[in-house]
This record gives sequence, structure tokens and C-alpha cells, in this order.
Amino acid sequence: MKPILVTAALPYANGPVHIGHLAGCYIPADVFVRYMRLKGEDVKFICGSDEHGVPITIKAKAEGISPQQVVDKYHKMMGDSFAEFGISFDIYSRTSNKKHHETASGFFKQLYDTGKFTEQVTEQYYDEEAKQFLADRYIEGTCPKCGNEKAYGDQCENCGSSLSPSDLINPRSKLSGSKPVMRETKHWFLPLNDYAPWLREYILVGHKNDWKPNVYGQCKSWLDAGDGLQPRAMTRDLDWGVPVPIPGAEGKVLYVWFDAPIGYISATRELLPDKWEHYWKNPDSRLIHFIGKDNIVFHCIIFPAILKAHGGYVVPENVPANEFLNLEGDKISTSRNWAVWLHEYLNDFPGKQDVLRYTLIATAPGNKRQRFYLA
Repeated sequence: MKPILVTAALPYANGPVHIGHLAGCYIPADVFVRYMRLKGEDVKFICGSDEHGVPITIKAKAEGISPQQVVDKYHKMMGDSFAEFGISFDIYSRTSNKKHHETASGFFKQLYDTGKFTEQVTEQYYDEEAKQFLADRYIEGTCPKCGNEKAYGDQCENCGSSLSPSDLINPRSKLSGSKPVMRETKHWFLPLNDYAPWLREYILVGHKNDWKPNVYGQCKSWLDAGDGLQPRAMTRDLDWGVPVPIPGAEGKVLYVWFDAPIGYISATRELLPDKWEHYWKNPDSRLIHFIGKDNIVFHCIIFPAILKAHGGYVVPENVPANEFLNLEGDKISTSRNWAVWLHEYLNDFPGKQDVLRYTLIATAPGNKRQRFYLA
């Protein structure tokens, strides 16, 4: 019997769970896992709170509390809501715990020691009023692809495009509202271009017929781009996150999209300290990521490249990604406080979990009839 490891995207611990989260990721993953359990398969269901993203520090600043207070508040709220709603995780962990810090630091150190990173001094946006470098989500501007005036420095939530801060038109700091300037800073990059041939074989050949069209198409557009894949920084100038565990990197933390997917590994280690490698390092293991469409590139290109660079780990067999659920014609968003919150639903409609579950399955975003991954 092949072991199956199912992950659901780690939600940012900057707000409660909303119905968009449920429809796009957690209910589809839960349906699949329950089906596999009924078949008697060896399946584990992994999730946890992503507690190191820039949205955490933005939330902390807005509420006048520390980032740790923010993640403690929302980790408990989300975990309680998932449990009461009946999402059947085998573990719901968090990325601020000691096990995760050890796992993520060790992963980075292994890549550093084996020469997988390049060290580069680049120009990065800096807020002269706030006196700090600006990570991707501290920058907002106009998306060059769809014209959305509230695109982030790493992606546009309106069209789903992955971006770099320098791509934005009329960028502004979310800390002060001022126009940032460019300053030099040193970071460690993973040369994604070195893994392009392997990624093309892995995705465009190996999964042409079994990945959802929106997933395959977005990956293909990245791999076929005229300038190809580019090196991507795996570190950030921040004081909240997993410290970069090498000399000369004081004041820097791991990039959240290096840190967070490793949370799947650290949570599995926490759940199964003596058996976690059976799911992550067994060539017969099936790794399946359930995500929203805004996370496709990170789970299909960047995280597999990180795993490949390290060696010894399985890479995703499938990455079912769903479209966004809209509320009154607008994308549901935690950061914009536009949502129907799960904890409020559970309070207002006690005992009605299956009503909401059925409704979100029947009206799932993306297709008239939701296509769950049940292969």
C-alpha cells in the first residue's frame, strides 16, 4: 500500500478562517482524505498556521500588539474553527514552534553548505520614513498585467499573477504610504534557472494529462516565458521569522515561501517523529497539495525546486488548485475584511456544519460542477 500525504495550504495567522478558505482548499482536501480513509488507504492529512508572513507584522502594527500575540490569537481561533467544523486534520501545527524552526533552519543550512545558493547584493525598496527595507507585502501598487491598483509586491490577488516589487506601477509603502526608494542589500538566492530543465520534464511532460488545466497552464506560462525562470531570494530583511542560520546574515529571516512549505515537513515530523520519512522520503509515497490558485507557482515550481536542490524528498504528485470564491462579485479577502467568517457562522448556526459544507461543495468556485482530485 502506497503512503499518501495530503497537505492543505497553511493559512496566514492574521485573521479568522472564512468561507473562501473552506471552498478553495480545506473542504476539497477533507473530502479526498475521507474518501481515501474509507478505502483503507495509508493517508495522513497535514496542516498548520503560517505564522511568519508579512501579513502577520502588518496585522500586529494595525492592532498595536506583537507579532507573537497576533499568531497566538489567530492560531487558536483557526484551529478551534477547523475542529468544530469537522475538517479532519491528523495534525494542525504552527510555524512559530521549535520543531519548525529547527526543520526550516536545517533545510536552509543543508542547501547553503552544499553550495546550492548564490549570494547577491541587489537593490530593494526601502522606506525612508519607516527606516526599513520593505518585504514584498509591505509594498502596494498597480498591477502591470490587469491594472489592479492594490496589487502586492509578490502577487496580484485580482488576476493571480506572481510579481516582483519592481514590477509594480506607482509603488507605495504600506508602512508610511510614501514612495519607497532603492537601496542595496545582500541576500541568498536559489537559482531556479538551474532547475528549469528538470521542472519542464517533471511538469510539462510528467503531468500534462493529470494536473488541472489552471495549474498546468500557469506553470507552463512560467516555464515558457521569454526570460525563463530567474534566481529567487530565499531570505528577507525582517525581524519576524526564522533567522537565517549562517554567518553574515544578522537581521535577516527566511523567505516565507521557503519557510512555510517546509511547515508541511515539520508538522509531519511532529505528528510522526519516528515515521515521518515514510511519507517524505519513500519513493512510493504520494504527496498531494490542496491549495488556492494564488499559490500555484510556489507549490508547483519553487517548493519542488527546493526539494530537488536538497535531494532525498518526494515531490508533489498532484497540486489541485481551485479558483477564488467571490462574495457579492468581489474576491473574499482577510486583509480587506471582506468575508463570511467561519467562527461567526458556527456561533450563529450551531449544529449546521453540514449545511455549509454541502453548500460550498455544490457551489464550489471554478466549474459548474466541482472537480475534486479523487484519482
